[in-house]
Amino acid sequence: MKIEFGKVARKSVFKSETWSIWGGSLVKGPDGLYHMLYSRWPKAPGWIWVSHSEIAHAVAESPFGPFRHVDVALPPRGAAWWDGLCTHNPNVHEFDGKYYLYYMGNTGDGKILGEPGREKLNWLHRNNQRIGVAVADSPSGPWRRFDTPLIDVSADPEAWDSLMTSNPAVCRRPDGGYLMIYKAVGEKFPLPAGGPVVHMVATAESPTGPFVKHPDPVFLHEGERFPAEDPYVWYQAGKYRAIVKRMNLGKGKGRFSLVHYDSEDGIHWQPARFYEISERVVEWEDGEVQQFDHLERPQVYLENGEPVALLCAADVRDEHGVRHSFNIQIPLKITLVPRE
Repeated sequence: MKIEFGKVARKSVFKSETWSIWGGSLVKGPDGLYHMLYSRWPKAPGWIWVSHSEIAHAVAESPFGPFRHVDVALPPRGAAWWDGLCTHNPNVHEFDGKYYLYYMGNTGDGKILGEPGREKLNWLHRNNQRIGVAVADSPSGPWRRFDTPLIDVSADPEAWDSLMTSNPAVCRRPDGGYLMIYKAVGEKFPLPAGGPVVHMVATAESPTGPFVKHPDPVFLHEGERFPAEDPYVWYQAGKYRAIVKRMNLGKGKGRFSLVHYDSEDGIHWQPARFYEISERVVEWEDGEVQQFDHLERPQVYLENGEPVALLCAADVRDEHGVRHSFNIQIPLKITLVPRE
């Protein structure tokens, strides 16, 4: 399978003057509208997603927008809850008439560290990240949240995911059951950062678990502590497919790109035949070609099992160096290759 970008309409950008907008995941509702569940946090205090993100809800009449904000799907609910102060990185699905919103949640002290343009990561919130799921009868909600995480950290301090779990990507398996790939951080390296940052696989018979963790990390590159991030996974043409953000930190700089992995069983993954998808480059319908600093959180929208659109988080910096983020909806061109 070869995955390519089509040209993007200018209307296919969802942004706000007052909110930083990040990853969006898309599902079509019984009302015929396209429902985007997306991450946002107040723009003025800076890049404070780790402590102040919330998952909000927008709709459009096309998967390519324009989208309009409707409400907040998973608002803060108090520091006593495992996901009480921050919800982030949604991955939404419809299974058998119900809607499942997988996400990262955390809690902590709620402190904003640093100042706009020089924000500091709040490690307490970062290391409290856990994976959850909320369930609803409609993509408009209301969403039922749970008292405990769906994927918690492992008790063994030597485990790959002993420090935090985040960024779930879920798909239904063709032979029944459900597959999840998630981001994991262990404690092999000094705290508070810990590491390495890897991805793990878990499987379940129900979309709400329990999920059984598989022991070996995936998407690895030899000698790298943080090789990949943000997978989206689906099943098509006899294989599991994943679009993944590749983290290549050579030569002192990040060379982030989107790449394609595939798998026969969803547990063992390898680079696909056509591995490179994009180095953050988008061509607009008016002919302008633009390379973003970041083009990540890839979320595929499928209709009848076919990829139609890729939703990505992107950003630009203004003349003052302030980061402005938004969601972009990119048409996908899929070529199936015989004897892949």
